[in-house]
Amino acid sequence: MSSDAPITVALLAPPEATASTLYGLYDLFSSAGRDWTLVTEGRPGRSLFTPLIVSTDGRGFRAGNRAWIQPDMALADCPLPQAVCLPDLMVAPDEPLTGRYPAEIAWLCRCHAEGALLAAACTGALLFAEAGLLAGGEATTHWAYCEALATKYPDVRVHAHRSLVASGPGERLLMAGGGTSWLDLALFLVARLAGIEEAMHLARLYLIDWHREGQQPYAALTRARQTADGVIAECQVWAARHYDHRYPVAGMIRLSGLSERSFKRRFKAATGMTPIAYVHTLRLEEAKQMLESDDAPIEAIAESVGYEDASFFRRLFGRRVGLTPGQYRRRFRSLRLAIQQKATP
Repeated sequence: MSSDAPITVALLAPPEATASTLYGLYDLFSSAGRDWTLVTEGRPGRSLFTPLIVSTDGRGFRAGNRAWIQPDMALADCPLPQAVCLPDLMVAPDEPLTGRYPAEIAWLCRCHAEGALLAAACTGALLFAEAGLLAGGEATTHWAYCEALATKYPDVRVHAHRSLVASGPGERLLMAGGGTSWLDLALFLVARLAGIEEAMHLARLYLIDWHREGQQPYAALTRARQTADGVIAECQVWAARHYDHRYPVAGMIRLSGLSERSFKRRFKAATGMTPIAYVHTLRLEEAKQMLESDDAPIEAIAESVGYEDASFFRRLFGRRVGLTPGQYRRRFRSLRLAIQQKATP
């Protein structure tokens, strides 16, 4: 292959692929090398990448949001690409993947064995794990799916706070976190395969801002877990209404009618969290909402959610959220106000 030949990037499209990420990646790779000179010199440049949408059979299908996806070819007809990108999958966090993607997994493993870079956006990392490619390695995925990834695949070290992870020998397994962090992934791939200058051109063309703080500031601190334990479920409802009490764990124990030891054991088994950790998540989520929506002093917010010691609240918030309360307010209150101002007639 000529050194001037475009770099082939295969965009794998399973039935649960999301069209926005799939075609967003397609547009970004198509733009590399072509569009910077178009806007700065008035003429299109040489395309540096050839993106190809591939699927098991190459036939068109409707994505989960009903958008039509038309692959360029079937897996069997795709030449070995230099890189493979897998978009996010529209699956629930606890949805089993075993046995659902045999053709895609076999093809991914073959491409990896023959030296291709493999990149997954968001929940696409779940398919890497199901393929066994992440065993003993590091990973990230959307913040709401990190717990499921770590539980299903305990030999994978999951970094829930990071928006980008490069793993495996030669760092040939690349994963992005949730939402628009696929843009970080695309810039990383372009920089690695075509050079940092071209990645910077794309960042400037598309107004892409790197997720420097990772995805932790955007995450809900806990995902509600349904439990068949009626006693614990009742205590969760009580905690949601009384988390600001001085001794909420003691209140839940009284409500349960269990001994302290039995209650803590059953609560952990039902929710995956200790009672006090659960209370902290409820308090911090409420604090995040208050920081976004009003200008009350941080000390007042700490007290209103149940913390008498504002310095302890600040340390806990920073550790769990990844930003100090002040940093969080500046980022997300300004975002809320900007959206509100633009959306209000």
